[in-house]
Amino acid sequence: MKKTIPLTPAESVVLSLNSGSSSLKFGVYRVTAVQTERLLSGEAETLGAGKSGFHAMDAQRHSIANEDQSMTTMAQVMQRIDKLIADSHLPALDAIGHRIVHGGPKLRQPCRIVHDVILELESVANFAPLHTPASLEVIALAAQTFPGLPQVACFDTGFHEHMPEIARVLPLPKALRSQGIQRYGFHGLSCESIVQQLGADMPARLIIVHLGNGASVTAVRRGVSIDTSMGLTPSGGVIMSTRSGDLDPGVLIYLMREKKLDAAAIETLVDHESGLLGISGADSDMRRLHTAAATHADARLAIAMFCYSIRKHIVAMMAVLSGADMIVFTGGIGENDAIVRSIICADLAWAGVTLNDARNKTLSNPVSDASAGCVVLVLPSQEDEQIARHTAAAFS
Repeated sequence: MKKTIPLTPAESVVLSLNSGSSSLKFGVYRVTAVQTERLLSGEAETLGAGKSGFHAMDAQRHSIANEDQSMTTMAQVMQRIDKLIADSHLPALDAIGHRIVHGGPKLRQPCRIVHDVILELESVANFAPLHTPASLEVIALAAQTFPGLPQVACFDTGFHEHMPEIARVLPLPKALRSQGIQRYGFHGLSCESIVQQLGADMPARLIIVHLGNGASVTAVRRGVSIDTSMGLTPSGGVIMSTRSGDLDPGVLIYLMREKKLDAAAIETLVDHESGLLGISGADSDMRRLHTAAATHADARLAIAMFCYSIRKHIVAMMAVLSGADMIVFTGGIGENDAIVRSIICADLAWAGVTLNDARNKTLSNPVSDASAGCVVLVLPSQEDEQIARHTAAAFS
C-alpha cells in the first residue's frame, strides 16, 4: 500500500482541470510560496469516439493508468479521476482550478467560481463555442464529484488584458466595439508558464510560438503581452490543425451569399474542416502529415503553408517589438517537431535566427547557434501548473 504524502502548513493541494471539446487534462499539484510540485497528472481523450483513452502518471512520471475504454461522458471521467486520486493516497484537495478559454470583457483575471460567474460565462459562451460549454459542464461535474471544494476560473485571455489599444481594437464601428468585440488573445496560461520558467532570464523582447491543435504567436515586452495573433475568438490568426486562422471576410460573405451557408455551417467549416485538414484533404495531425508527405503533394503543401503562416506572424511580432531577443517554441508541435521548427526558422537568418541542426534535433537548449543574434528555446507549456498557482493564490 502506498503511503499518504503528507501536507505541511502553508501549502495548498490543487486539482487542475483543463477541458477541451472531447478531452480533459488534469493534474494534482502541491503549491507553496516558492514552488509548484506535480503529484499526479493525466488525460482523458477522444471521449465519445467509441474508444477513449485514460492515462495518468505519478510524481516520478511512472505510469499509474493506461486504459483504452469506452468512456463516453465527462461524468465518467470525473469519477475515474476521483478514484485515481483516492487510490494514490494524496493529501486532501484544497481547491479546484479550471482553464477557461474565454471570459468575455468582464472576466479576465482568476476568480472564485460563484453563481454570478457562471451566469457571465454562459452569456459569453458564443465567443468560444468550441470550449466554454465543455468547461461549464466540467465545473458542474467537479462540484458534484468534490462537494464543498472551492473552484477557481483561470482565463486564457488574462495574459493579454493589457495589450495597447493599437493591438486590441478591431477596425469596426465603435458601437460594436463597445459590446466587447475586440482582440482578446488566447493561450495566455501557456504564455504565463513560459514567463514563469524564464524567470530572471526573461529578455526585453520575447516571441512565444505556441503550436498545437490551436496555434498562436505572441509578442511579449518585458513580460507583458503587447500583441498576439488570435483575435476575438481562438479561430483567428495562424493556420491550425482544423481551424483556418485569418480569412478575407469576403470569403465568408461569398459562402453565405452564393453557397447559402448559415452561421452553423460556416462555424463548422472554419473550426473543424479547414487548416491542415482542409489543405491536405487527409489529416489534421502533423505527425501523420509528415509520413504522408513523401507521396502526397497536398500533405506537403499543408506543412509548408502552416510553417509559412507561423513565420509571417513571427516577423510581424518582430516589427511590433523592434526586433527579438528570444523566440520560445512551445505546445505539442512546438515542443516535439524539430522539422517544423527548422522550416519555420530556415528563412529568418536575416533576423538573427539560426538554428543549430544537431541541438534542434536533440532538444538541447538553446536550439539556436551560439553566434545567433536571437536565442531560440524549446520549453514545455505548463498550463496546468499555472492554473494551480492561480488557484492557490486566490485563497492565500
